[in-house]
Amino acid sequence: MPNCQETLKELELFLDSELPNARIEEIMAHLTGCTDCQGAYEFHAELRTIVRVKAKRDHLPEGFTDRLLACFEPQSE
Repeated sequence: MPNCQETLKELELFLDSELPNARIEEIMAHLTGCTDCQGAYEFHAELRTIVRVKAKRDHLPEGFTDRLLACFEPQSE
């Protein structure tokens, strides 16, 4: 079963259903038992929905997508 670090690292792939079925099941099991990762999952899923709806409805400002993607890049310490 994946730990929190592995789960969060693969969260975007999980949301895109781009992982093997066995890995998806492992992450789902982890999310069921980990409220911290479950909260991160819910935040990312809701953010995707909001951005998708907004992108269909409104014109996005120049560079918005790049700035949004930068928010999800690992931060150097």
